[in-house]
Amino acid sequence: MRRTSGSWFEEDVDAYGRPPKRTRPRTKDRPDYSQLPLGRVLSIDRGRFRLLVDGQAVTASKARSLGRKSVIVGDQVRVDGDVSGQVNSLARITEVEPRRSVLRRTADDADPFERPIVANADQLVIVTALADPEPRLGMIDRVLVAGLDAGLHPILCLTKADLATPESLLSIYQPLGVDIFITEPDADLSVLSARLAGHVSVFVGHSGVGKSTLVNRLIPQADRPTGDVNQVTGKGRHTSTSAIALPLPGADGWVIDTPGVRSFGLNHISDDQLLAAFPEIAAVAAECPRGCSHQSSNSDCCLDQAASFGLINPARLESYRRLCSPDMV
Repeated sequence: MRRTSGSWFEEDVDAYGRPPKRTRPRTKDRPDYSQLPLGRVLSIDRGRFRLLVDGQAVTASKARSLGRKSVIVGDQVRVDGDVSGQVNSLARITEVEPRRSVLRRTADDADPFERPIVANADQLVIVTALADPEPRLGMIDRVLVAGLDAGLHPILCLTKADLATPESLLSIYQPLGVDIFITEPDADLSVLSARLAGHVSVFVGHSGVGKSTLVNRLIPQADRPTGDVNQVTGKGRHTSTSAIALPLPGADGWVIDTPGVRSFGLNHISDDQLLAAFPEIAAVAAECPRGCSHQSSNSDCCLDQAASFGLINPARLESYRRLCSPDMV
């Protein structure tokens, strides 16, 4: 009896093992999913995706071939399986359609990993409270940069106007052509609602600014959880824990509410993309010497002189310099 390898003998059936790899030619043909129903991803919860397919709410899983983080809220997807939406029915996402836009961020400016937030939006609504908590220009500018990089039209929504006046923020952002809406409790939101109609608008803001409260007023059936500001830290408490897409009543539009954020990293944005998000600064920076760092330590930089003559808002210049200098973030 002759030994083949290890402890196996040629008479043993198990000695032959599995067939070697690539014994069968692999086909170049791939499955065609183009005729499957098309759905919109409304929310994601613990590996289950809530979709809207032909007006019907459907629960689906995801094909393993798509990868772990390949599907996000707002995606248009091809769906196979049971799309009846009945209790205990489960469909399967087989393919993600090409995205028109993707809003991304990183955890912080040192994080190398992009985190896609929402797909296929065309408007970005930055929600900021005028007081309680105090407005953070750095956060507004960071979200603006990410939104402009994604090709989204920016809208600034200032809440809690009953607690403070908006003049300082208006003086900074109105000259940039950013649409600004000012709200307070029980204010008429018809103008804002009309601006959202016909668009897919993603709402972004740090915790406690009244973002979910605003969404509940625009979409009464949304029932998004709301919270108060911590009186010790002055920061809002997280209430929304996941993004969700909601249809705007009486209009062909969608609102995507996202969880409140404490930070908004821009590690995925290049220096040129960052400068382009500050158009009034970019116009002056074009006159700077080649290779200028645009920091105040550079004596040849034109930005400080422009700020002294009122051509650049000093707060915006400070914000830009803080974002473009890793040592100051």
